[in-house]
Amino acid sequence: MLELKNICFNRDGKQILDNISFAIDDNKFIVITGPNGGGKSTLAKIIMGIEKPDSGLVLLNGEDITNLSITERANKGIGFAFQQPVKFKGITVYDLINLSLGKKVKFSEACKYLSAVGLCPRDYMKREVNASLSGGELKRIEIATVVARKSGLTIFDEPEAGIDLWSFSNLIDVFSDMKDEISGSIMIISHQERILNIADNIILISNGKIKESGTRDEVLPKLLNNTKTCKFLKEDING
Repeated sequence: MLELKNICFNRDGKQILDNISFAIDDNKFIVITGPNGGGKSTLAKIIMGIEKPDSGLVLLNGEDITNLSITERANKGIGFAFQQPVKFKGITVYDLINLSLGKKVKFSEACKYLSAVGLCPRDYMKREVNASLSGGELKRIEIATVVARKSGLTIFDEPEAGIDLWSFSNLIDVFSDMKDEISGSIMIISHQERILNIADNIILISNGKIKESGTRDEVLPKLLNNTKTCKFLKEDING
């Protein structure tokens, strides 16, 4: 279980996160949503250790990990998928899966991870992870490496960013299946209504504060009915 206690974060004199507290239980699908600039991505980076809070605690299974490095958190079971996947010139998709697992796996085993995200292994396994791949292809390859790691908690920062509608529709199916694949919790930062629709719980963050928190059935109707304050929600990537 991940628990945040009274997290505060300031940048350039502006308070980005103001006393954020919540817990993510094991094997839950959580979506963090809210308007741009509300603090969502900063919160994800604090959980991963990319940013350090000015005050408050980050606890993982009861252990204080607030001051641990990114590598230490990864070793304890936290995975992170960036809004824009990193490109690696000279590294093949097969190499990247091996790096993610921290060991060399059989070609046939690596193929299973690509198949799980809707990519034909024969077409991609030997390709370089570079600019020749589309945004949707890079995103799904990144998800394949996350599935391979089977982290206890996996964080996705706006996975819909930079991909086409067809790829987005396929990603929804991938996320729907992911919890069974990795047997862990998933936290997604997203504005997309279709992603919110498959969440167990939704947390709304605005102006650095939690405005709503609860199950999908409790929170989503409030967001959909309050179009004046929730204009950030999108029905699809073109919305």
